[in-house]
Amino acid sequence: MTQRMILACPDYLAPARKLAAVLEAPCATIKLHRFPDGESKLQLPADLPGQVVICRSLDHPNGKLIELLLAAHTARELGARHLTLVAPYLCYMRQDMAFVPGEAVSQRIIGRLLADLFDTVITVDPHLHRIDALAEVMPGTRAITLSAGALLADFLRERSGTPLLVGPDSESRQWVARIAALAGLDYVVADKQRHGDRDVDVTLPEGEVAGREVVIVDDVASTAQTLADCARLLRAAGAQTVHCMVTHALFVGDAVETLHAAGVTQVWSSDSVLHASNVVDLSALLAAAVVE
Repeated sequence: MTQRMILACPDYLAPARKLAAVLEAPCATIKLHRFPDGESKLQLPADLPGQVVICRSLDHPNGKLIELLLAAHTARELGARHLTLVAPYLCYMRQDMAFVPGEAVSQRIIGRLLADLFDTVITVDPHLHRIDALAEVMPGTRAITLSAGALLADFLRERSGTPLLVGPDSESRQWVARIAALAGLDYVVADKQRHGDRDVDVTLPEGEVAGREVVIVDDVASTAQTLADCARLLRAAGAQTVHCMVTHALFVGDAVETLHAAGVTQVWSSDSVLHASNVVDLSALLAAAVVE
């Protein structure tokens, strides 16, 4: 029997198949049915090998987490001895402390849930703030954090021109600095003050952007409000063109339309979350971690 199998849900089947192709492993689809009341029914292949890799990104996570719980327990019952989760986007990482009494520290809770279910968890550029390593929130499991930075830099380097890279806030400094160094490009970092989910103030550092092609670079975009505010300031400062590049293209609601209305010409992303902006394939990066 094959020693490793990739399992995928229908919503992330294409990237899972690419991962399987790189690993030269079979890929099977988890049959998923949702009842009218919202409950899920799953069916896995009955004949599983000892090593099973479930590949599913965890955007829009609440239902997916329940389905992972069902799938992981069922895989164990069917004979899987080693379970790996490949979740290029990892949910619930932003809430790493209780800011007011009574708040749930969801990063810790979800981290422990996944650690209990899987022997190995592989993700890409998790949205971490005050912790140094993913292993801190996933005790007892092998937590592997990968970065798409080099792949994003390759994409920029293969394009013509020498754009100025802009990080939209101080949290993006390390991220944009690394990509700029790998791509051989200059960068600056804006300053952000957040007042709410959709209420942010962004200011640009002193610097000449007039006539430049600019690429705003960030790890994750949800409402894209920060990116849009940054784009408006760049346009007002005379930037010739403004593009956006992110690892995780959550882009909820009318986020992409908001970016275009703010003057963004092109939007690029990795395929960590399936979206029309995907230009960077993560399969080889993920596969190397699976066999590590």
